[in-house]
Amino acid sequence: MMRPIRIAICVFATLFTQLAFAQFVPDQTDPAAKLVAYVYISNNTWSEINAFVAASNGQLTPVSGSPFPGNVGYLAANSTYLFGDDNVDIYTYSIAGDGAPTQVSSINAEQYGNNCGPYALFLDRTGATLYDRVYECDSSDAYQFLSIQPSAGDLTYLGVTDSTTAYYVPLSFLASNLHAYGAQCNGNMYWSIFAFQRNQDGTLTPLNASLPTPAPKKGTFYCPNLTTTDNSSHVVIPMQAVLQQSFGSDGLPQMATYTADSSGNLTTKSTYSNMPRTAVKSVNDILFSPSGKLVAVGGTAGLQIFHFNGAEPLTRATGLLTTYEIDQFFWDNANHLYAISQSAGKLFVFTITPTGAKQAPGSPYAITNPANIAVMPK
Repeated sequence: MMRPIRIAICVFATLFTQLAFAQFVPDQTDPAAKLVAYVYISNNTWSEINAFVAASNGQLTPVSGSPFPGNVGYLAANSTYLFGDDNVDIYTYSIAGDGAPTQVSSINAEQYGNNCGPYALFLDRTGATLYDRVYECDSSDAYQFLSIQPSAGDLTYLGVTDSTTAYYVPLSFLASNLHAYGAQCNGNMYWSIFAFQRNQDGTLTPLNASLPTPAPKKGTFYCPNLTTTDNSSHVVIPMQAVLQQSFGSDGLPQMATYTADSSGNLTTKSTYSNMPRTAVKSVNDILFSPSGKLVAVGGTAGLQIFHFNGAEPLTRATGLLTTYEIDQFFWDNANHLYAISQSAGKLFVFTITPTGAKQAPGSPYAITNPANIAVMPK
C-alpha cells in the first residue's frame, strides 16, 4: 500500500542515501574491485528502485541515476532482466551495462486472476519462467505462471494453479527443475508442505508426493515454514515445534533436511533430537548458497549461517551475524550475501565462506524504506 510522504522528506532521504554511499566508491582500477553483481532494492512507498554495483570485495556503489522511478514492490531477477509488480501489472526491466534498469514491457496479471493481482515474484532454476502469487484470488491464494521471451523480456500468461488451495509462500525448485516445494505455517495451527511438478512449458501441476514432517517430541507437533533447495536433490525446511494443548511455540525453530527421489517424494533423517535450532526466532527467509555448502536463515532476531551436510543434519557455522531483523536476502556467485532489514532501514553485505563470515566494506548501508531485494550475479 502506498503511503503519502512529504516531498522534502523524500529529497532529504535520497540525499542521505547518496551521501552514505559516497565514501565507499571502490577503486575501479583495482583488479580486485571487479563487478560481481547488480543489487536492486524497491521502496515500500512503491515509487523507486535503488540500484547498486557490487565489487568483488562486496563493496557497493550506486548506479549513476539511482534511485530510478519504478512503481513496484516485489522484485525478481534472472541473468538478463529485472521484474517488478504493483499488485496489478508485472514490469520487465532491461539492464544496461552499468546496471541501470529501463522498463521495456509490462503485462496486466490481474486480468488473469479474476481481478486478483500478483503479490510476489519468483523464478524457476533456469530463469525461463516467472511465477507470481495471486493474492486472495477467490478467497484463496494461487500461483500464476508466465513465460519470459528471452530477447525482449516480454511476459506471456501460461496459467494458474487451482485456487481451492491457498498458497502463501514462494516455491523452491530442485536442481532438475522438475519439482518445486513450499511449506507454510499459519498461526501455528494450520500448516502444510506441498509440492508441484514443473512441466516442460513452465506450468505447475500439484504433486501427490510423500511429504512427512520429522518425528516431534511428545506433546508437540511441527509447523513447517519456507523451503530452500540445493544443487542436487535436497530440501531444507525450518520447523517450529508447537505445543498440542496450547498451540504455543515450544522453543526456537529447528532445521530439517530432506532428500527427494525421482518422483518428488521426500524422506528425512531429521528428528527432534538431531535437528539444530536457529537463533533467528521467527524465520522470514532461508536460502542455500550457490555452492550448496551453506544455508542462510534470516528472521526477527537476525541472520545465521549453517553448514549443509547432505542428508545428515545441518551444523551451525555461525551465531547471529546481526541482531537486526532480517526480512529477505540473496547470494551472488562470489560468496556475498545481501540482506535487507525493513524495520532498521539497512542493507547488509556479508562475505561468507565455509571457514568464516564477515561484513563487507561499508556494510551496513542506510536504505530508506526498503521493501524487497533482487540480486543479478555477473
